[in-house]
Amino acid sequence: MPGLLEPIRRLGHGMVEWVWRLGFATRFFFAILLHSGTAFRRLHLTLREIYFSGVMSLLIILVSGLFVGLVLGLQGYETLQRYGSTEALGILVALSLVRELGPVVAGLLFASRAGSSITAEIGLMKTTEQLKAMDMMAVNPLARVVAPRFWGGVISMPLLAAMFSAMGVFGGWLIGVVFIGVDDGAFWAQMQSSVDFRYDIMNGVIKSIVFGFAVSLIAVFEGYDSAPTAEGVSRAITRTVVTSAMTILALDFMLTSFMFRGNS
Repeated sequence: MPGLLEPIRRLGHGMVEWVWRLGFATRFFFAILLHSGTAFRRLHLTLREIYFSGVMSLLIILVSGLFVGLVLGLQGYETLQRYGSTEALGILVALSLVRELGPVVAGLLFASRAGSSITAEIGLMKTTEQLKAMDMMAVNPLARVVAPRFWGGVISMPLLAAMFSAMGVFGGWLIGVVFIGVDDGAFWAQMQSSVDFRYDIMNGVIKSIVFGFAVSLIAVFEGYDSAPTAEGVSRAITRTVVTSAMTILALDFMLTSFMFRGNS
């Protein structure tokens, strides 16, 4: 009988721990908002984190966007050629990027590169007791360490997603117009006439902002909540990447369903 109850006990313990962490993360988020004034009064703190999260992620974002655009151009051309609609290649590339691939892929790359680094940095500061030292010096670590990193990620994410989409469109143009031979005027004219600023571009911007909030919150929370050991920091980094990826995909589905319903 005890052996049969053990899985139920583990399930209950896991659910209680998950609910506890969710509640703590919610309180943590409101505490960040409460102490965000310092991050903006001392603007150099936030600008430094924007440089760390955004500028230092530019290389992987631009290179990935270029190759995603190249692949979209190749695959899209092969598909459209069957129906004699190769002039619509610009529409396919642009809508795929600004609606879905731009925010989602950029969010996943941002979580892997910047999110994991933020978690590691805060986790190591906790392990080496730098956060406790700040408390002893009457410096709030939420205001000095956490809030600037959170807002740096939130501000960087939409900009990176926009650059990813722009580079992807360039990649689609490069492979479609320069190498394959699609008409240049048709490529840009079809894209300009079919991509709507409000329903397509703005929806992608909204997604990237939401993803930025989610990934930044997960990154700073996991770092702040990590066990003060090397193994604890390592597990926190893993949780950041995995949880951020699952959250981005889930939020993308929910946001897309609401946006399509609102546009219909």
